[in-house]
Amino acid sequence: MSFFSTRGGSCVTASQAILRGLAPDGGLFVPAMFPQVSLGEIADLGQMPYPQRARDILARYLEDFSSREIEEAVSAAYSPDRFDDPAIAPLKPLDDQTWVLELFHGPTLAFKDMALQLLPHLTTLSARKNGEQREVSILVATSGDTGKAALEGFRDVPGTSCTVFYPLDGVSDVQRLQMVTTGGGNTHVIAVKGNFDDAQTGVKALFSSAEFAAEMDRRGRVLSSANSINFGRLVPQVVYYFSAYADLVARGAVRCGDPVNFCVPTGNFGNILAAYYAHQMGLPVGRLICASNRNNVLTDFFTSGIYSTHRLFFKTKSPSMDILVSSNLERLLFEAADRDGELVKTWMRLLKDCGSYSVGDQRREWMESVFWGGCADDNATLAEIGTRFHQDHYLMDTHTAVASNVLRQYRQAKNDPTPTVLVSTASPYKFSRDVLSGIAGTAAAEHLDAFACSAELEKRSGVPMPDQVRRLRDLPIRHRAECEVDGMGQAVLDAFT
Repeated sequence: MSFFSTRGGSCVTASQAILRGLAPDGGLFVPAMFPQVSLGEIADLGQMPYPQRARDILARYLEDFSSREIEEAVSAAYSPDRFDDPAIAPLKPLDDQTWVLELFHGPTLAFKDMALQLLPHLTTLSARKNGEQREVSILVATSGDTGKAALEGFRDVPGTSCTVFYPLDGVSDVQRLQMVTTGGGNTHVIAVKGNFDDAQTGVKALFSSAEFAAEMDRRGRVLSSANSINFGRLVPQVVYYFSAYADLVARGAVRCGDPVNFCVPTGNFGNILAAYYAHQMGLPVGRLICASNRNNVLTDFFTSGIYSTHRLFFKTKSPSMDILVSSNLERLLFEAADRDGELVKTWMRLLKDCGSYSVGDQRREWMESVFWGGCADDNATLAEIGTRFHQDHYLMDTHTAVASNVLRQYRQAKNDPTPTVLVSTASPYKFSRDVLSGIAGTAAAEHLDAFACSAELEKRSGVPMPDQVRRLRDLPIRHRAECEVDGMGQAVLDAFT
């Protein structure tokens, strides 16, 4: 399997795409084709444990990895000591037509673990396959969850280091504490005085800087990424959509071949893009429902065909979706443009220079055949948390609540009875203050710190607090670095001194 840049250049192997992270022209690596999975093969997945499902799907893309290498990688990534549910990505019923795909049972309590427990194994294998002797220096921009998942995945992995940038005052208390208390001799955490888009743009600029690359090379290091711009982050996410569908078939909830909708909370578009890739591989998908918060740039895009960042940026109660520049949308644009890299390059240039671009009505209608976009503000989010808890006895985090509310909107607008999987991306205890407010009112969380909110949430909900949150209170702060947006490169270099 070869991989190409969304902007028309490069032709690399899977291991080269994973090792490099971003194409030299600034584009994202995409597969030359979508390998197909038959309905019979999908049904067979239902009889397999999750690691075996992952091995089956991953092998279709990672052709320069041996079967043994893939098997050892997935066995290590999805081992029982790393996930607190043997199903790894359990599917739980919410109501007669809705199931919740829980992706937060890994070590950092967020869906990013599904890929970032595997990526370090793929990265070190890729380096070895390509004769890379330099240290692989992972640079990450995070809106909250990717950072800790990357730090945990790469912590003390030989031949690597991991530097994470997060927006100062732009993540929850638990998210921040999870990052800044991370141990390991090869981890660095730096707060950027800006928002996530600033951090993400800064990391991309470092990847495209020949001067910075030369300085890192002089120090014996080569850059790579753990953000979802890296195909090695994206492909493990494809697996859990096949897994969810296979579980529905195995339980008799749907017949193999019947369509299923997926409703996904997303900001950087990687999570729902993985569902689209699964669809292109043969998964019977009805509609992909793209759920946004008040930063509803994706909702407007699917409605109008115009992507515009000329809008206010809002800090919300679902901070991992506080994003205006959705990097992974570029991979969908590549498909919408009939894989015309020059056209994608033009759109990306317009976005950078003018802050907007338009794909036109024909391409918008093509996307509408698969995607539907909706958004929910903070008030709707908290109300949805309360409704689902009191009505359906299910406790969900703020991002999942955004998706749950948008799913209601979709069903009212389209009167679509298709069974739907609601993708749950984080433990409610990562956002305990707002979840507590949702089930008990804002007064219940007043004057309480993050740990007191978690204790009160456990008391009121009966849902046990994860040990990862309980232990945070006693962990020492290990990372205190901060930098301006234009000082990110120097901050990386300083971190190694």
